[in-house]
Amino acid sequence: MAEHRTMQRAALLEAARTLLSEGGTEALTFPALAERTGLARSSVYEYFRSRAAVVEELCAVDFPVWAAEVETAMERAEGAEAKIEAYVRRQLALVGDRRHRAVVAISAGELDAGAREKIRAAHGGLIAMVVEALATLGHEQPRLSAVLLQGVVDAAVRRIELGAAEDPERITEAAVAMALRGVRG
Repeated sequence: MAEHRTMQRAALLEAARTLLSEGGTEALTFPALAERTGLARSSVYEYFRSRAAVVEELCAVDFPVWAAEVETAMERAEGAEAKIEAYVRRQLALVGDRRHRAVVAISAGELDAGAREKIRAAHGGLIAMVVEALATLGHEQPRLSAVLLQGVVDAAVRRIELGAAEDPERITEAAVAMALRGVRG
């Protein structure tokens, strides 16, 4: 029975990812989750008490996986500048990934304080990975530099997500160039 519940919970999260990546936060409704999974709407409430609870669980499950991919790319890179480049490139390479799209849709949504705090904590972990590389390069305020660097990444993510006129590869190269010029001071 517990295994069946685990499978249904996983199916609900998968449906939530799809809804978020297709239609943003507005698309994530309990009737839509019920329809996508073939469960009764009342059954969806047995797993999650609210949309925010669905979002919190998605963040708890997906963000660490996504962050680990960025961390792995950074660990493979030799030297501080290469680590920063890997940090930017890996995040932008993950834009098409549905887990990432869901997290992006969530970040933009109106969520309760608990869900927002989980996202902030996960983002903080991601930024902490690059602070060390910036400190190695001699930045006096590596934390501030890391936050600003993430701002460049976030802007590039939004540009790619919007299907901007530029090719995603071009956006990535421009973001990498800007980041590396910026970190060299």
